[in-house]
Amino acid sequence: MTDTIPHDQTHRFTFNNTDIRGQIVTLSQSYRDVLLQQTLPSVLLPILGEFISAVALLSETLKFDGTLTLQVRGDGNVPLIMAEATNTGHIRGILRTNQALSPNNTVPSNDVFDTSSLRSLVGSGVLTLTVDPTNGQRYQGIVPLEGDHLGDCLAHYFEQSEQLPTRIWLFANDTHCGGLMLQSLPAQQIKDLDEREQLWSTSAQLAGTLNQEELFSLSHEQVLYRLFNEFECHFFPARDITFKCSCSRQRSENAIVSLGREEAFQVLNTQQKISIDCQFCGKHYAFKKADIQTIFGDSDAALH
Repeated sequence: MTDTIPHDQTHRFTFNNTDIRGQIVTLSQSYRDVLLQQTLPSVLLPILGEFISAVALLSETLKFDGTLTLQVRGDGNVPLIMAEATNTGHIRGILRTNQALSPNNTVPSNDVFDTSSLRSLVGSGVLTLTVDPTNGQRYQGIVPLEGDHLGDCLAHYFEQSEQLPTRIWLFANDTHCGGLMLQSLPAQQIKDLDEREQLWSTSAQLAGTLNQEELFSLSHEQVLYRLFNEFECHFFPARDITFKCSCSRQRSENAIVSLGREEAFQVLNTQQKISIDCQFCGKHYAFKKADIQTIFGDSDAALH
């Protein structure tokens, strides 16, 4: 791999005179910044990388202003994986292992994790896709754990919920992650069903030849030319992707408010302060007596 290849970008593209659109993303520094916040077995890094890649792809495909969250919760050795992306290109993510595997806060061994499928890692669980717009109503979709891998699950979701044939290929190692997405849109350019099916089948077969080395060592233009040189490809401007956590002291205050006044003061009586640590970036927020009293608007109140 070479540092001269631009990463941390996503590009939209279309094939001229067809109803097929695509998205390609590769992440390096932004992905490594996510991993710096985690202490994980090496075998799980690509799993988190796939979630980060997927949410970066989807954040460009689903038009919104706000935050897109892709999350799976289950009862297996990996009970939580979460990745977020904003419409401004900020990403963050976490992966949590079962606490029973980490006595004394040790890192679990690689060999306790079955990475053959997403379900084998998370167990019985549910995958959710949540759009939290800056203005407007929150939307959440339930993504069945259909197929062995995240890309299969998401493709199935789009086909079922939006009736858009979709294919997603995701790649990740311990330094880079990325992916490619194709979607067949409703008929506008081509009405003939046989011709549409042939174009879709051909493009999906060509995309399926993509490998990790190509994706991480070539520019997006080079990747698309190698894969789809028989198509006339229209390439849209890149969008930059960076790691940035959306945590803040105000959000931590909101979390305290959600506890309720009585419970917040009970915690304060026991611990002398309320501490909130961000799981995504490790930032620490501490609230003492005066802070809690101000939050609940009773600065003259006494602790009981």
